[in-house]
Amino acid sequence: CVRVMHSLQVDSVQRWMEDLRHMTEVECMCVLQAKPIGVEEDTQGELIVATGDHVARDNLQTLLRRALVVSTELGKMFQRLEKGRWQRVHSTAVRANCHVRSLVHEYSAARNTPAEMQKYEKSLLEKCMELTTITERCLHTEDEFFLKSMREAIHEILTDVSDSFSHMIDMALANEIQILIRQIESSDSVYAIGSAISNLLSLTQDGPQLCSIIAKEGAVVALFKICRQDCFSDLYAHALRTVASICCVEEGINQLEKVDGILCLADILTDENSAEAARAEAAAVVAQITSPHHTSTQHLGSFLESMQDIVTALIKLCESASCGEVFLLASAALANITFFDSMACEILLQLNAIHILLQSCKDRQRVDTPYSKDQVVTILANLSVLEQSSSEVLQEKGILLQLLGEKPSSSSPSEGAACERVQQKAAVTLARLSRDPDVAQTAIQLQAVPRLIELCRSPAERNNSDSVLVACLAALRRLAAGCPDSIEAADHQQLIKPRLVDSFLLCSNMEESFV
Repeated sequence: CVRVMHSLQVDSVQRWMEDLRHMTEVECMCVLQAKPIGVEEDTQGELIVATGDHVARDNLQTLLRRALVVSTELGKMFQRLEKGRWQRVHSTAVRANCHVRSLVHEYSAARNTPAEMQKYEKSLLEKCMELTTITERCLHTEDEFFLKSMREAIHEILTDVSDSFSHMIDMALANEIQILIRQIESSDSVYAIGSAISNLLSLTQDGPQLCSIIAKEGAVVALFKICRQDCFSDLYAHALRTVASICCVEEGINQLEKVDGILCLADILTDENSAEAARAEAAAVVAQITSPHHTSTQHLGSFLESMQDIVTALIKLCESASCGEVFLLASAALANITFFDSMACEILLQLNAIHILLQSCKDRQRVDTPYSKDQVVTILANLSVLEQSSSEVLQEKGILLQLLGEKPSSSSPSEGAACERVQQKAAVTLARLSRDPDVAQTAIQLQAVPRLIELCRSPAERNNSDSVLVACLAALRRLAAGCPDSIEAADHQQLIKPRLVDSFLLCSNMEESFV
């Protein structure tokens, strides 16, 4: 549910000019003592002192770019040190030293650096200089014993430099994030708050480590304060999208729990006056915090208290969704919820969810990708463990079997994987539902058996997926148990009679004939 945002909206020439400045030749950097080259007087310290609403975003992105340059150089040093390429080890040390000094100089010139961070800066600069000095000594000797002892010493210093640099960057990022959060908390301007939220959102796209820092600095708390004020209703969707991104890490979910975020999500989802975009992003947060990938489930206790309202609102959102993205977010949340509590499945059955979801598969405006169908069939597979679900599916003849025929419309690996999941879960759902003789008979009448056999025998039809093969074999065997005559003798001999593992090995080793 996390969507990548193009935060650096600049043309290619401007990007090249920015990157070029950070990759300045080492000799120039040394001669000018790491000062910016050709900077106008009023733009000195460009790292931080850009003007206008893009300042924070530019600060953060520049900081991240410079950090990446330094990290790359340090990584090269480790590699070259292991190979004993001393000339390159030294030149890389000089280059890294220059980049670190440049970064520290520019950042300090534009921000009132916290005292604790200043200590790290001073220590880091000393270690970088020590690294440059000690690597230079290795250029003037061929004494293997000396070089071996130096290699160990350099490795230790380099490790210290790497750790110190990472910690300093984390502190700098935390400082910038605090500024953004203060802007969100103290400003009355919708534009200013929206700009700060945009900058936080762009930061979340740089990985879980940054999301953890953002969460620890209190961003989730600040964003939910926005979502509880009617005057900022236009910012709800934007704020919730950022919350969903932050909640990819446990710290984000913990912060959400502390501010009763689930209750706020339920209020937005159930409020008919809330914009669809806001309800969709609230669904995205629900999908994120209920993801099976999270190891901690402590937050789910409070979620259960609001589950009836949330599930009801989500299925309504699926039914009324104006586009595929809204349906995907709402159905993904429902799919995750059905994994961890059977009560959710019972609620969905009472709300006529099977009919709503299967009918939505006919609507290309709502269900327009295999990813959405994956969510639908996940919900169906989880609902199919309940006995009363059989009669519901019978009323929607054929739609479930159409999902067995799902095929990718492009060569995209992710789309192919989504189609595999759709086929697998459709087969699992069919196998579970076929414990009811009426469902099994209806499936046979709708030609489920030939399609299942085709998926078993033709690797291309299932995209060479073993999980689809196992699910289809299980569904075939369930149908054959109730209606033996539905399977031809040759198929019965190979796909039904042997042990499941033997049939699996037979089908997985089949080569298609192209004659």
